[in-house]
Amino acid sequence: MMDAFEWQPELRKQYIVNGTLCEEGSLPHSLTNRAFLYGDGFFETIRVCYGKPQLLEYHWNRIEESIKAHHFTVSDSFNESAFQSNLHRLCEANNITEGGRIRITFFRAPGGRYSPESHDLQWVGDVEALASNEYKLNEKGIAVDVYPEMKKLKGSLSNFKNISAMLYVQAGIWAQSQNLEDALVTNTTLNIIESTRSNLFLASNGVLYTPGLDGGPVGGIMRAAVINIAIENGLKVYECNISPQEMLRADELFLTNAIRGIQWVAKYRTKRYFNKTAKTIVDLLNAKIQR
Repeated sequence: MMDAFEWQPELRKQYIVNGTLCEEGSLPHSLTNRAFLYGDGFFETIRVCYGKPQLLEYHWNRIEESIKAHHFTVSDSFNESAFQSNLHRLCEANNITEGGRIRITFFRAPGGRYSPESHDLQWVGDVEALASNEYKLNEKGIAVDVYPEMKKLKGSLSNFKNISAMLYVQAGIWAQSQNLEDALVTNTTLNIIESTRSNLFLASNGVLYTPGLDGGPVGGIMRAAVINIAIENGLKVYECNISPQEMLRADELFLTNAIRGIQWVAKYRTKRYFNKTAKTIVDLLNAKIQR
């Protein structure tokens, strides 16, 4: 006798648009979307551990600052509590119960060309599963070098995750051509401020150094978390200008971002680095995960 046929409904991926769950066919059309047409917006990437979005207080603070800097207007219903609830709904709708990555893209309402007809904020959220449920330090250190062809301008939008990211794209292409895992970006005063996707930390004699926000790096969520964790555990942290010479004098070099956590750098030009401090901070970071 043949086994009875059991039909399983297909689990279709869910997105969230301005707080409403939907399938792909209901997403905003790109040809009227100012994010696509003009790069008019910003985005947030949020790590999920044990099915829960992490570091939401940090993310919400940066979202509020980004909204002001980009001159968006928002309704009273767009608040921290509602936003966090929407992120949890998005994870639940897509059965993300362990590790995951959320991307929220914020953009201006359609209309106008360079001068918009509206300043109303719209947003789209997407989530995907990740294999890791916690932050893990890379077993093999990565190699980096300074991208020489373009410099980052310092300005009122420098510290945000802007949709227009051609500098980072070109730096990433250059890194691939050089067989590097990442490229370091400099500002117009030739200080090293970040990598294509991460903030930068140096460790020297038990002290951490990271480029100051006034130099133009993205004000990273993991950057802020690492600074606070380090201070809580008795490590000194200095925000300062970092030159290639400081890089060569450091004991350790590591990169931070919200999704990967911490990546230790093993090689910059002729210099080789250790990862003792990076290992310690990863352990401290995982101890703070909301489960």
